[in-house]
Amino acid sequence: MADLMKFVQDELVTKKDFPQFSAGDTITVYYEIKEGDKKRTQFFKGVVIQRRGHGATETFTIRKMSGNVGVERIFPINMPALEKIELNQRGKVRRARIFYFRELTGKKAKIKERRR
Repeated sequence: MADLMKFVQDELVTKKDFPQFSAGDTITVYYEIKEGDKKRTQFFKGVVIQRRGHGATETFTIRKMSGNVGVERIFPINMPALEKIELNQRGKVRRARIFYFRELTGKKAKIKERRR
């Protein structure tokens, strides 16, 4: 049964070529929105808080500040509406899930850039 699941994930699930990113990175996600019979592309730019799961069920959470309110959005990596992911900045963090980032404001909420 495990072999059958692996076969389905490898063969039938479409893989898109996205850049490697992790928690602390600032990315822009472009995704398609359908409104009636019209389609348009919208983007969401923010800091990756976490990546979880693996394979077909992998998701990632992005957080951005919209005015004075923090907005988080969870994207499945295999979502058909995802068009592209742009890596804006690599961040230097010590954790895989940076939930402490939610409480930080102002200059404390700045993530240092990782040097290559």
